[in-house]
Amino acid sequence: MTLQQKSQEFEGSTVDEAIKKAISSMGVSRENLNIKIVCEEKKGLFGMQGASPAKIKVSKKEKKS
Repeated sequence: MTLQQKSQEFEGSTVDEAIKKAISSMGVSRENLNIKIVCEEKKGLFGMQGASPAKIKVSKKEKKS
């Protein structure tokens, strides 16, 4: 029986920034994470950042025995 991995949500001004936050917070490499993009960032008027942040859902990959 395996335990279901809990996922966490992270936001950033870009998807890459959100992934970097997840890596830092969870203390594992990108290769050890399951990453699902919830929504990509949306630029504001005239290309200004911050209209809508990128959101991702992340969980740790299960280690194989």
